[in-house]
Amino acid sequence: MNSENPATDHVTVDGVMLRNAWYYAAPSHGVAAKRTIHKTLLGEPVLIGRDAEGRVFALRDTCPHRGTLLSRGAFDGREVECPYHGWRFATDGQCTAIPSQAEHQRPQAADIRTQAYPVRETQGNIWVFVGDKTEALPPVPEVPAIGQHFGLHASMIFECNIDLAVSGLMDPAHGAFVHRSAIWRTAKSIHEKSKAFSPVSAPGRLGWKMDRHPASSNSRAYRLFLGGAPETEITYTLPSVRIEHATTGRYDYCGLTACTPINATRTEVHHVMYWIVPGGALLKPLVRWAAWRFLDQDRRAVMNMEEGLKFNPATMLIKDADMQTRWYLRLKREWLAAAAEGRMPHNPIAPTTLTWRS
Repeated sequence: MNSENPATDHVTVDGVMLRNAWYYAAPSHGVAAKRTIHKTLLGEPVLIGRDAEGRVFALRDTCPHRGTLLSRGAFDGREVECPYHGWRFATDGQCTAIPSQAEHQRPQAADIRTQAYPVRETQGNIWVFVGDKTEALPPVPEVPAIGQHFGLHASMIFECNIDLAVSGLMDPAHGAFVHRSAIWRTAKSIHEKSKAFSPVSAPGRLGWKMDRHPASSNSRAYRLFLGGAPETEITYTLPSVRIEHATTGRYDYCGLTACTPINATRTEVHHVMYWIVPGGALLKPLVRWAAWRFLDQDRRAVMNMEEGLKFNPATMLIKDADMQTRWYLRLKREWLAAAAEGRMPHNPIAPTTLTWRS
């Protein structure tokens, strides 16, 4: 993937998984009380559980004794038990029992811990912080105030690295081809669009925003869902979170899309939807079908690109339609440089207006 300035925007960041960031791990309803699940985040095995009081926790999902997955063992709502030798761990990672050890032998349970990850639950989502920071963590990504109106969650595995998933999903010009529909978007609906963008810079937030604007005339899904003439605003922040807010002033819709790298070649894409519309609960089956269909269309488009890139072709990023991919790569390089130099990252994006046809 080529960038704007080969001297400074080299492709070596492609596929690098950014650490010291919050990653979407699971929807709240995916972790029941007194249950645990296994997730792989950035190549790390993570056990996510909910204790008897309903609190969510996250531990490294390997026993420090012989490496067995702790999530395969029993959990009584307070302690996780390794299924191999019965070592037990509290939800903060402290070992509480080693059945095979006599009292005079070492190690004893007090000597052993497994890694605990910072975890937050908000707006129906569970986020895990992956990295080596333990203090002054950035805020968890959240949608605007309608976040209490959780609608549904859909997720899908993209068999590609994080960068290909992100750039494929953020692309502004593929809609009439990948998401073509006689109902809400046709190939003939392509027309010129100009959108104003501004940088996003705050503690723990590095990205850009497509400023609030009237929804495009070929974005009929908004009009069908919300009615009237909605306005929309889209924010993208590293490492991989896109938040879209559409409103008519009376009715609202928010979509949160988060790409979480499983490893260097697999990415889980989560899409969470919130809405305030008449009869919203009745619309859920239709919206779930549409969300899954859109995600699968994007997945197939990205996989077509993945197959082509295996031949190592010469590629290009054009203006202005590919500018957001350029920004993503540029900010990612700045994130990595700042981490290596021990400083806060700087956002090099300036307010601008981009024009493309879609």
